[in-house]
Amino acid sequence: MKALVKTAPGFGNLEILDKEIPEPNKNEVKIKVHYAGICGTDVHTYEGHYNVNFPVTLGHEFSGEIVSIGEDVQGFTIGDRVTSETTYYICGECEYCQTKDYNLCNLRKGLGTQQNGGFTEFLIARAASVHKLPDNVTYKAAAMTEPLACAHHAVSKIEINQDDIVVVMGPGPIGLLVAQVVKSKGGKVVITGLDNDKARLNKAEELNLDHVVNIQHTDLKKYINNITNGYGANVVLECSGAVPAANQGLDLLRKKGLYVQVGIFKDPVIQFDLEKIVQKEIRVVGTRSQKPADWEASLELLSNGSVNAEALITNELDISEWDKGYNHIKSGEGIKVLLRPIH
Repeated sequence: MKALVKTAPGFGNLEILDKEIPEPNKNEVKIKVHYAGICGTDVHTYEGHYNVNFPVTLGHEFSGEIVSIGEDVQGFTIGDRVTSETTYYICGECEYCQTKDYNLCNLRKGLGTQQNGGFTEFLIARAASVHKLPDNVTYKAAAMTEPLACAHHAVSKIEINQDDIVVVMGPGPIGLLVAQVVKSKGGKVVITGLDNDKARLNKAEELNLDHVVNIQHTDLKKYINNITNGYGANVVLECSGAVPAANQGLDLLRKKGLYVQVGIFKDPVIQFDLEKIVQKEIRVVGTRSQKPADWEASLELLSNGSVNAEALITNELDISEWDKGYNHIKSGEGIKVLLRPIH
């Protein structure tokens, strides 16, 4: 079978290779991939900014159907339409594993990073990580369950009350998913972007998000003060990983506001205005990836129509067309690209 493999560190080194079709062990299933999404992590890996186990087939956002089942697996049958958590291995013993916070297990191995992922025809997943798709959720939408689970995980870190003003900074795929999860909780969304986010801000309008603001043409603090009687936003979720956005987010919050850092910064050490955190008694929360509790909730959001994931798909390509997908995303025109296997 053909697979899109990161073969070595550094920029590039992403090749289509012939690989042997894998077979599941006793607690695993083999999934025939229908679609796999390009994630920002895949882009960072391609560019050499994110380390994986070389060589490894990339792709951790995917959907497909079960074609083979390990002898100890129960609850699944061949032909089941599924997606899978990225977790492939955990220690099972640490306190984080005991509470199913697998995203925090030090020994965790993930699909598409330490274990071969979904940019191929078949992959192996541990059965405990696999989820059946609701009948009305398409393979395309289901391929975005993982980023939606990350968005759900971020929003679940804080409480959102009815009509809270919630600023989502950055209208990329995660920001647009976070915004939809926030709306499902009753919050009023203010999503922000720049001139080069034009296509993404247009998509935010199409999704009927409450306030769509280009901060290069609108004074965001004045805008927020106008809609909050001068108090400031209840919640800020920073999804861009841009240092100016992080500091602006703290400035937008009301006293006792909640700040969630979702985006990853290019450099881990940044200047951060701790004085605002102290003086306004802001609560700052980090969020990393997703955990099992986020998956069924995310599939329900897709099923009941609270989240429109397919609306974010701006291109569908074969895995052999990686360069086209990469350039589409980097141009700012692309939001989410799905890749199909080749035979």
